[in-house]
Amino acid sequence: MDPGGLSRTCVLVVVSVCVCLAMGSPIGNSTINCDTGGNKDLGAVNDGYTGDVEVVDGIKAGSGVKLVPYIFAAHLEFLELSFTLGQTSATVRTKKPLDADELAATDSTLYYSIMCDGLIKYNNTRTLKINDVNDKRPVFTQKLYNISVSETQRVDTEVLRVTAVDADSSTENNRVTYSMVPASEDFVVTSSGVFILKRRLNYNVVQQYNFTVTAQDKFGLNDTATALIDVEDFDNLNPYFGHNLYQASIPENRVGVFGAIQPEAIKAQDGDKGINVTVTYSISAVSPDDYRRNFDIDPWSGALSAVIAFDREQMNSSVISVSIEAAQTDDGLKTAAAVVSVTVEDVNDNIPEFDQPDYSVTLLENSPVNAVLFKPIVTDLDQGGFVGTLRILPESAPFSIGSDGTVRVKNSTALDRETIESITFQVEARETNPPNNVVIARVSVTLLDENDNSPEFTSSIYEGTVFANQTGGIVLVQVKAEDPDADVNGQIKYSIDFGNNDGYFSIDENTGEISLAKTIPLVENVMLEFPLYVTARDGGIISRSSSTQVIIRAPGDSKPQFLQNPYYGTVAEEQAPGVVILRVNFHAITAETPATLRVETEADKFAISPSGEFTTKVKLDYDEGPHNYSVEISISDGSNSDSAVVEVQVTDVNDNSPVFASSPVTKSVPEDADVGSNVTVVPAADKDSSFNKEIRYSLRGGEGRFSIDPVSGMVSVAGALDRETKAEYSMLVVAEDQGRPARSATAALLVQVSDINDNVPEFSKAEYQVEVSEAESVGTSLLTLSAVDPDEGANGRVTYSIFQQVPSSDPAVFELDSSSGTLRLVQPLDYSEVKVYSLMVRASDGGTPSLVGNGSVVVKVEDVNNNPPEFSKESYDVAVSENLASGASILTLEVTDRDEGGFSNGYFLYSNDTFDINKQGVVSLRKDVTLDREKTDSYILQVVAVDQAADGLRATAQLNITVLDYNDNAPQFPVIPDPLQIPEGDYSEENPGEIFTIVPTDADLGLNGEVALSLIYPHPLFRFREDGTLLAVGPLDRESRETYDLLVKASDKGSPQREVPFYTGSSPYLALNSETGEVVLTSDIANVTVDTTLELTAMAKDHGRPPLNSTARVVVNLRIVSLVEGVFRELLLQLQPT
Repeated sequence: MDPGGLSRTCVLVVVSVCVCLAMGSPIGNSTINCDTGGNKDLGAVNDGYTGDVEVVDGIKAGSGVKLVPYIFAAHLEFLELSFTLGQTSATVRTKKPLDADELAATDSTLYYSIMCDGLIKYNNTRTLKINDVNDKRPVFTQKLYNISVSETQRVDTEVLRVTAVDADSSTENNRVTYSMVPASEDFVVTSSGVFILKRRLNYNVVQQYNFTVTAQDKFGLNDTATALIDVEDFDNLNPYFGHNLYQASIPENRVGVFGAIQPEAIKAQDGDKGINVTVTYSISAVSPDDYRRNFDIDPWSGALSAVIAFDREQMNSSVISVSIEAAQTDDGLKTAAAVVSVTVEDVNDNIPEFDQPDYSVTLLENSPVNAVLFKPIVTDLDQGGFVGTLRILPESAPFSIGSDGTVRVKNSTALDRETIESITFQVEARETNPPNNVVIARVSVTLLDENDNSPEFTSSIYEGTVFANQTGGIVLVQVKAEDPDADVNGQIKYSIDFGNNDGYFSIDENTGEISLAKTIPLVENVMLEFPLYVTARDGGIISRSSSTQVIIRAPGDSKPQFLQNPYYGTVAEEQAPGVVILRVNFHAITAETPATLRVETEADKFAISPSGEFTTKVKLDYDEGPHNYSVEISISDGSNSDSAVVEVQVTDVNDNSPVFASSPVTKSVPEDADVGSNVTVVPAADKDSSFNKEIRYSLRGGEGRFSIDPVSGMVSVAGALDRETKAEYSMLVVAEDQGRPARSATAALLVQVSDINDNVPEFSKAEYQVEVSEAESVGTSLLTLSAVDPDEGANGRVTYSIFQQVPSSDPAVFELDSSSGTLRLVQPLDYSEVKVYSLMVRASDGGTPSLVGNGSVVVKVEDVNNNPPEFSKESYDVAVSENLASGASILTLEVTDRDEGGFSNGYFLYSNDTFDINKQGVVSLRKDVTLDREKTDSYILQVVAVDQAADGLRATAQLNITVLDYNDNAPQFPVIPDPLQIPEGDYSEENPGEIFTIVPTDADLGLNGEVALSLIYPHPLFRFREDGTLLAVGPLDRESRETYDLLVKASDKGSPQREVPFYTGSSPYLALNSETGEVVLTSDIANVTVDTTLELTAMAKDHGRPPLNSTARVVVNLRIVSLVEGVFRELLLQLQPT
């Protein structure tokens, strides 16, 4: 094989032709000589000449002459002979302008001959030099040159040679120089058409250069061609990431593949874009290293994932640096690195906490509104601490809490220690963010006493009596005051502030007992009164006090008597006994015997108490009894008495209550009744007359949904009704007369709200989701849907149905029980056909018209590995060149699997030492293997695709790889006799002489193996026929020249073309390796028994345009040396330049 890929080699053979027999005449003189022949050089003429070339005389009268070819028959195309028989001269003139360029092969020299008629036809040869004129422009041999150059090509080396040919024959006119546009810093073109690389190529910067090359001769004639230089990428660059730093985030309690990665998804690629070898990804480091196990990266896609969840609250920092690496699959040392900065986002997974589970605080009672009670502290381990709301439970508690947590007084009036000594409530902390965690702390508030209550006496007035027989120190009366304040604030001291001017009385400051301090001189028939003003004072810092009056009487001897006569009083009828009609005022000084009051007349109806209260003893009836009574009363102390009359008037009262016609009353009203529509009348009657029987109606209850006309008692709808919210209302209808006091009656009214179909059935979920294995049996219940309709009866009776299935099928895949809502599978599932079904379901009630609620069910079909993988083809046919680079990819096997995940978890089984197949199905040549078509021209691989590691299903395909021929073998010459023999003779193109047939061989195929023979330097006397036969096409005269050395080239037709040079004179024992230059033995030399010298000439030829070469003489001496063991041959190689 040719590792260079761009070399061009040819096989060259030098053939020596020996002419053994001579025929013809020697050269004649300058005039025609029909006796012996001759030759003449006519000199030179300019290119393009037309007219007479030569006038020939000396022709014998009656003799004929004709124009015949001389060496080159084609030269006669330019000339014609003007001659008439009988004349002694003839004229050679041009048939077309002479062209030096067409005669360039003969050095711009025109050859022809004039032959005389006769028994022996002698030639008079002529040569005419044509001076070249610059009338031809250069012409490129190709209009388009296209070559591929590796980016590893060395600087200052040849990469391309363009060739233009100028058909002008002279060196001055046909010398061509080259230039190119546009100018380039990477390439220059020399004046000889050679493109030289001046700067290292970079495939990633430029993949192709497009130049216009101009070939120009000295005088400005030119031609252009296009030169395309394709840059071949070489695997010399490491892969690279699109970015050095990536940003990613993940909630602390999540695992799985990272979603959005900024600025874009992680991706690395081979820096050699033209090769673009696949890369694999790995994690090289994690900082902090403690989290190394939390991460994983897909080696093929580069998808970064968290495999172990994080706890942000346990982390010193929420940012983790993950160092990732991408390595080429063909060379693990070629890597790229990047960093993914991962932010672990906080998740609300911690419950807030109070700094204390319970709080006990004290507060002065009557503290003003906004007075600060205390401030609890709420903490939360989640990021940002506690974010939420605080509130007091119950809301009726007399405290409020601010957003900063400060608890303040909200209702000062409720802070009365005398009413309640302690208050207990709760503080609730509720997070704003889901899941809205709640924590509660208990608060116990003890109210501290404030001196906010004055002492209060138990009576507004106290009385005491001093009798004639009482002495000093006796207790007359005790006052008592109470103070609900605590401690000193509630401790009371008593004092007499006024009225004790004479000092008759004293008071115990602690007990409030008033005692006689000294004897009072009594006055007969006089009631002495001593009004005392007693003060009760508490012990508060700012003392509070209150006063009361104490009357001390000191009676002397006196006659009891009424203070007026008569007395008048009024009493309403039908009152219960004991009604106080009036208080009779009288005067009686009680000494030893108290006075007695009596009713003397109508004593069965009236009574009088010792204090003078005149009361009824029976119920009086205005309608049935007297309207007025005159009642005599008396007072007596046993010795003296007095009498008076009490005039009593009985008045009429409202003594009959309204009476309802019926109670309870039950009525029904539809829930869509309009506001203002009547429900029922609940009437009542009253036996009283006048205003006492006038009734006014009112309604208790009903939540504002009903009202009653106060005069008519008509109950009507006052607000919108909704049976589903409240189905019935229990109310009391109150009928009240206009008496004073008014009398009333109540009747129970039950209003039942009847249903109308005003509610749409509502599914418990807007969308139901269920996952079902594709292997699930037909008839299986998948889930039960539930819809609620709060209406009653048929209006609330729900039936279920499916009204759409996506994708649709006939028959349907699912069935929904109309009454139970159970969804069943009625057709088998196939994950490979449908992965998700969307069902639109309907819940309809039984109302008229029916109301409908819609929902959806998403049925996800779970895959079961029941589909084998499938190759895209049963047989893959691919052809590759035998010069395919080791490790190069050939094709990708396309494998699909209708199961979930496709063939992503699959792998390939095969047995072959030449090719590899990776997990992605890429078939490539092994890295340590090269192809050689001449040894193996095809490969057949049976490839098995297995869809999963455990119990995987399989598919098989055949891979047929045909190795295409690459021109990696040079042609080989057979053994050629040396020298070749041919008789001398007058040979021509029309009558050539066959010398020898050479059939070279080439192990390559097609054009690469087709070999053509040619002479490197064209010779006017020799050429090759297509079958390899060397022909003589010109006259050979052994006496003029006996041996010709011809340089023969054997070239195949491949690309790059290979050519091999060799000379005749090569021995059957030797061969020259065209690539290495080694001379090797080709056959056994055991039959060589004497010293032998072998000589040959070797040529070294470069690949330029035109190719340059050099030759060397090779001398091989075979010497025979006798040894005890036998005879061996020593090969001595001598190279002698010529």
